Amino acid sequence: MINLTAKQISAVLNGEFFASSSFQDYTISEIITDSRTFFGGSNVAFIALTGPVFNGHNYIAQLRKKGVQIFIVSDKNFVDDKASYILVKNTGLALQQLAAYNRKQFLQPVIGITGSNGKTIVKEWLYDLLSTELKIVRSPKSYNSQVGVPLSALLIDTQYDLAILEAGISKPEEMQRLEPIIKPEIGVLTNIGDAHQENFQSLDEKLNEKLKLFVDAEKLVFRADRFYSKTTLDFCLQNSITPVNWSLEEQTATIQFKCNAKSSSTTIEARINQEHYSFVIPFTDDSAIENACHCFATIIALEKNPKDFLAQFSKLQPVAMRLEIKQGINNCLLINDYYNSDLNSLSIALSVLKQQAAKSHLHKHVILSDIQQTGIETAELYSKVNQLLQEWGINKLTGIGEALYKHQHIFKLESEFYSNRHEFEKHFARSNYSSSAILLKGARQFEFEKISSLLQQKAHQTVLEINLNALVHNLNTFRKLLQPATKIMVMVKAFSYGSGDVEIAQLLQHQNVDYLAVAVADEGVQLRNAGITIPIVVMNPEHDSFQNMIDFNLEPNIYSLQLLQQFEAAVTEFGITNFPIHVKIDTGMNRLGLKTEKEIEQVIEFIVKTKHLNIQSVFSHLAGSDDQELDDFTHQQFERFAHLSGLIEKAFKYKIDKHILNSAGIERFPNHQMNMVRLGIGLYGISQTGLQLQQISTLRTTVSQVKTIGTNETVGYNRKGKVQHQSRVAVVPMGYADGINRRLGNGLGSAFINGQEARMIGNICMDMLMLDVTNLDVSPGDTVEIFGPNISISTLAQLLETIPYEILTGISQRVKRVYLQE
Repeated sequence: MINLTAKQISAVLNGEFFASSSFQDYTISEIITDSRTFFGGSNVAFIALTGPVFNGHNYIAQLRKKGVQIFIVSDKNFVDDKASYILVKNTGLALQQLAAYNRKQFLQPVIGITGSNGKTIVKEWLYDLLSTELKIVRSPKSYNSQVGVPLSALLIDTQYDLAILEAGISKPEEMQRLEPIIKPEIGVLTNIGDAHQENFQSLDEKLNEKLKLFVDAEKLVFRADRFYSKTTLDFCLQNSITPVNWSLEEQTATIQFKCNAKSSSTTIEARINQEHYSFVIPFTDDSAIENACHCFATIIALEKNPKDFLAQFSKLQPVAMRLEIKQGINNCLLINDYYNSDLNSLSIALSVLKQQAAKSHLHKHVILSDIQQTGIETAELYSKVNQLLQEWGINKLTGIGEALYKHQHIFKLESEFYSNRHEFEKHFARSNYSSSAILLKGARQFEFEKISSLLQQKAHQTVLEINLNALVHNLNTFRKLLQPATKIMVMVKAFSYGSGDVEIAQLLQHQNVDYLAVAVADEGVQLRNAGITIPIVVMNPEHDSFQNMIDFNLEPNIYSLQLLQQFEAAVTEFGITNFPIHVKIDTGMNRLGLKTEKEIEQVIEFIVKTKHLNIQSVFSHLAGSDDQELDDFTHQQFERFAHLSGLIEKAFKYKIDKHILNSAGIERFPNHQMNMVRLGIGLYGISQTGLQLQQISTLRTTVSQVKTIGTNETVGYNRKGKVQHQSRVAVVPMGYADGINRRLGNGLGSAFINGQEARMIGNICMDMLMLDVTNLDVSPGDTVEIFGPNISISTLAQLLETIPYEILTGISQRVKRVYLQE
């Protein structure tokens, strides 16, 4: 952890210091860059990062109220006498410079990991394997970006024996900025593949960029039987780096491996010169085997005796790459972050807990296991944990483990302690948990997934997983297409296209979108009750909903003179002035909207005479923005809208926003973004032009039963599922009541089980469907993917000759939504 005075930091950054003399010696121990994840604490400095869609300087006033007194800024206009400031040319560069300085003070080995896939898993597995012997600091989660890497490097201090940092890049020239920050003695190149390929002309270009991380390394671990191996070996020779390469095939590699996979584990034999070693991992897939081999080779590069670590390989666990947020019992919210327990990751998880609890006004409860970190004396460690819990305003702690039980006297908040998980389970009572956000944070050996099972709301075993990080990625991808002043209205109608309205709206509010749009007032009321405060437009207002719209400050889409008169009468009755409305113009869609100049003139005349309404925006809807053959008509709509909206603009002295572009329009007609755009299906991962979006949803269920069907038997209703020979059929608890289209039955649709495709057989039932799993390795309890990484929503829509909207909105609300967040 960095420990410098403000004056020293200013010198490191070659910055201009604006502060009273008393603050020059103010010690900084923590650097923050995100105002949303900071809720209090001392000895903190905030770096105001800027980017295409954000400006950290705008949050300085908010952070001053939380007690931050030192700010590192690049805009002198924000320097005042209310706090102390270090003025630099570029705050992003300043963060990296400060991290590089901190790295130089660390004299112990640093392992730097990069590659297309597997970086985080290799990092976490190395930590698990080596932490029994070494005190290790590592990148939290997947902090491997231009911001994440320096934040990780700032965690390094002299108490550790080893640092493990990962680096990711998405375009050329990024790695050379990360190299001075990590400066690894030992490098690990996991692999080179297509991930984040869009900004590289070839895999060779990406490889050469990745290798820049290791230019001053002493040793480099990599696989010797890949297409990039010769280039990597030449790089080692050119830079006097010792290659520690390994192979399943190449006999000249430093380490040769042989693998024998069984049903649930793999035995790996390693040969180094004349030495032979054997270890077992509890995985059989190729990626896990490759990651384990990288770990073994890294242990060799560290010059450790592999025999001391062989037994640990059998204890490796799957790495939870993201926080998992799901509904719990008695109105509780579960945040699962088990399998990853140390001070750094605890602080990150507490910030998520604080955010989630604040959204729904929930009690904050942490269930924590012993922290297996040997870098700090135990009493000091738990004093730090106690301080963290108090700084984040945690209401209750449940401690599980011998060390926590022994040191329970340290904690100064409501708490309970158990020596192990079994003791906790003995005393568990469902009634003790209600209206709380509960963070489960435990080391792997404590098996907190069993506690999660106790607290989880028992429901349909089918789930729709929503990747919130993918949603933010998609939002920022569209933001990059917009001018800085262009506002964004996000469509969250129809249960946020099936993704869950409240959770999505809460995330969008945190991402500072300008407007949300719902279909009917009831949807808006639900969002207001969940704590959503940003403006909400109701696209289909009804007379019976006016009361709710006024009570909950929901803004109507006014599409006719009659509706305008009715709503104005309701507002007038309450004595309200300047209530915001949005005027809809029909430019050719021939749905709702004012179509003629006469209608618009009547609306203008009415609004001019009333003091009760204020036009917030004027908008229209494109009929075919995704269809190139309709571009002529689309341009006619643009012209029509410019003319008719201009009539409204001229009639009022105040500023009125205009918007006509939907998701496809943003992609295809960026010159018509006007003051605002409406983002809908694009946010959920569907692009019309090949934009690099991420699918946010995965629909999963599990196999209920596998049975053998004899020759000439049939499967399902009306005996539609016919088999010609003895077959195996998996029964899956999901049907058309969950949103599975019946047309997918009888071989049209398929699902993936353990990475294997299985065709649907027989008619889709209300609550079940059947899969032909003949010759596939499938057992009850196996995970079934209906759509996700292996089957895209767009592919499914094409198969059914429909649109992705119908697939997404058709998923029944009885299907539990689970939210994943890094």
